[in-house]
Amino acid sequence: MNVSELGLPMAVPAEGLPARVRIHEVGARDGLQNEKATVPTAVKAEFVRRLATTGLTTIEATSFVHPKWVPQLADAEDLYPAVSDLPVDLPVLVPNERGLDRALALGARRVAVFASATESFAKANLNRTVDEALAMFEPVVARAKEQGVHVRGYLSMCFGDPWEGAVPVPQVVRVCRALLDMGCDELSLGDTIGVATPGHVTALIGALAEAGVPVPALGVHFHDTYGQALSNTLAALQQGVATVDASAGGLGGCPYAKSATGNLATEDLVWMLRGLGIDTGVDLGRLVATSVWMAAHLGRPSPSRTVRALSHQEQ
Repeated sequence: MNVSELGLPMAVPAEGLPARVRIHEVGARDGLQNEKATVPTAVKAEFVRRLATTGLTTIEATSFVHPKWVPQLADAEDLYPAVSDLPVDLPVLVPNERGLDRALALGARRVAVFASATESFAKANLNRTVDEALAMFEPVVARAKEQGVHVRGYLSMCFGDPWEGAVPVPQVVRVCRALLDMGCDELSLGDTIGVATPGHVTALIGALAEAGVPVPALGVHFHDTYGQALSNTLAALQQGVATVDASAGGLGGCPYAKSATGNLATEDLVWMLRGLGIDTGVDLGRLVATSVWMAAHLGRPSPSRTVRALSHQEQ
């Protein structure tokens, strides 16, 4: 008998947490962009399609970045039309106006820009200063909003930087405020190298709220480098955050930050949220099966503890 038939995990709600959490699934984009071997477009499309059967409502599909920088996502023009009929939100990353043009031409209705809280990462990732990158994003966001397109602002290195070390909270708040002021509908706070701890998460979200950044506009994006992703997520939930980025099977890292390891696994997140009595709308069994399928294509087991535990039970 499997754990779900046994009523596990037992739902024991905790006070002060959201009733529902929206999972922003990033496996197909952030997860696969860091793979060394090329994943065929047909496999990527099937991955997105399988994810869409699990109850996930937001699945980040791809990135319209120049193929030179992220060759794994060079097939964006082929992939997006292959999944655009799905009844889910399919945000795509657009690094500049050219990327926006490509996305809009295919009918994308949700886009994301990718900023940095630190100068070192802005230079490594965008070859610009923080303020130069923000200036580059302004016309992108403005044009997207004119078209009625939803815009997400990613902010990397919110909790630590591999070159600069600790990142002052006011520094992060300034860039968040700038992204919101230029028109971003939501912000994703990225712990790109996985060094955040719960107290730091609580302090940053509190500082953002004091600066007039609405907590409902915030999402969190944690990496599990030091095993802190779930504890950091819980700290964010306690502050009222109800959007959490996660990657099916724990896929992904960051090609421009070599110390970044895998994203928070969507299955591990769903298991925790289910135990807290928080609704996600996600069928965990289908999600695990999808990650097992993708892991087989990648030729290695999923790092997700929940995938390993549940897939082992069913063998």
